[in-house]
Amino acid sequence: MQIQVVKSKIHRVSVTGADLNYIGSITIDEALMEASNIIEGEKVSIVNINNGERLETYAIKGNRNSGDITLNGPAARKVQKGDIIIIISYGILDFEEAKTFKPAIIFPNEKDNSLT
Repeated sequence: MQIQVVKSKIHRVSVTGADLNYIGSITIDEALMEASNIIEGEKVSIVNINNGERLETYAIKGNRNSGDITLNGPAARKVQKGDIIIIISYGILDFEEAKTFKPAIIFPNEKDNSLT
């Protein structure tokens, strides 16, 4: 049997932008993607702490160490600049493997989305 488990999580980052006219996705600072083991094009869930909205989209790389967290396309209607969000990705593992799997969870600084 296989189950879906949390693979990666960027816990509590500030939205730096919302671009309704972009094709879609979430732009994430490349350093945050690397630290959380999220790759470009990967499906992610977004949870907005400020308004309770939940959505799914895919990740694209932002400039490294920029702190960039921008919701693009229709997802831009679900956030405002300054909102605090959680970004989560999931993986499918065999049941026994899932028991010992450790996800990559990071806790950036909410003020500037840095890793320090």
